[in-house]
Amino acid sequence: MDLRVVNEHKIIALLEKGVNIPNPVTLYLDDDVRVEQISGNGVTLYPGCRIYGSKTAISRGGQIGYEGPATVENCQIGPNVQLKGGYFKEAVFLKESKMGSGAHVREGTILEEQSSGAHCVGLKQTILFPFATLGSLINFCDCLLAGGTSRKDHSEVGSSYIHFNFSATGDKTTPSLFGDVPRGVMLDRPPIFLGGQGGAVGPLRLGFGNVVSAGSILRKDVLNESRLIMEKPHRGGELPFAFNRYAGLSSMLEKNLHYLAGLVALEQWYRHVRQGFFHGEKQGYLLYNGALDNLRLAVKERINRLKAVAEKMPESAKDDGSESIRHRKLEFYRNVEEVCSLFVDDPEMPSAHEHRDTFLEALEVQKREQGLDYITIIKHLPEKAKTEGTKWLQAIVDDRCRKAAGLLPAMRLFGESEKERKSTSG
Repeated sequence: MDLRVVNEHKIIALLEKGVNIPNPVTLYLDDDVRVEQISGNGVTLYPGCRIYGSKTAISRGGQIGYEGPATVENCQIGPNVQLKGGYFKEAVFLKESKMGSGAHVREGTILEEQSSGAHCVGLKQTILFPFATLGSLINFCDCLLAGGTSRKDHSEVGSSYIHFNFSATGDKTTPSLFGDVPRGVMLDRPPIFLGGQGGAVGPLRLGFGNVVSAGSILRKDVLNESRLIMEKPHRGGELPFAFNRYAGLSSMLEKNLHYLAGLVALEQWYRHVRQGFFHGEKQGYLLYNGALDNLRLAVKERINRLKAVAEKMPESAKDDGSESIRHRKLEFYRNVEEVCSLFVDDPEMPSAHEHRDTFLEALEVQKREQGLDYITIIKHLPEKAKTEGTKWLQAIVDDRCRKAAGLLPAMRLFGESEKERKSTSG
């Protein structure tokens, strides 16, 4: 079949639907693109756009390529989203999110409502909660950013910021949580500010309301909230370094497991809370399924990275002089499959149903009174309902982490004693 002719027929079909295509001869649609998944209501495909993939969906008001050529491959694009230029692959963009020109956004990425990035932003395996804002010239892969209550009160990452997500040992067990899922989804937490010309060395966790000064390289967890953090640069010099030691194995594992548990909780939020909000949009089911696919992809990425490190443990244990540390490494190696299985998709997560059901009842009341705008509904939920919702999600996080710790007793994860873990794991 002549793809050029198919391309022309699809462009004509889009024009007939009402899609604005200022210069049709510069638009490329591959053979897999489904015209019925591109809305004709206010969508504009500017000159130089290339659209690929059967999973690509563009909702009403979508603006693609205003500042420069844009390539979209199997992305799900919500209402009034602006992708101004760059490369976008297997990512989800919810209502009124934006990316500037020169963007490079890849799989495992979800930009929730009204989140945005300026020019030349690189994202992969990245989740931005509503309102989060990224400056220019940023690499922010393998992390989740929450916090903020509106577009005027949002978490922000300053220009020229880097999340360092690849270790000297060649590993990417480096996901970082800026904020958290159980409280972040309620859209009532203080924003986080990461100053420009700075960075964070993953994996780490940062509490809500914290401000990291410009030029700082964050290398440790700061779970206290509402702090001004000013990091000093390393002193010059050189020290012996062994590539195969994994001296911080327990800390690295703890942060990866906590991140995975957060992803599990977020998937439950999408299944039980967000799903109903997508029904009002013509392309809503595609956005919802795309978000679930990306959450599962994020879990798979983290599991694969953990397993890759576990494979190195027998060799690493040979080089370690401490019997207890060797035991920890081999325990991780032996039990990694069972640990990772705790985070595989479970649509009927059995944790804290009483808190979940109470929250969902309050949510339905709010939806009947105020309609189906996600941001409006969540922000106006009664405080008691938000507390119940947070308890539900936090119970999921705690349950997954506790069970993982029970499978790795020698690691002494999450500050529990071995006796406590045995009594609470199941």
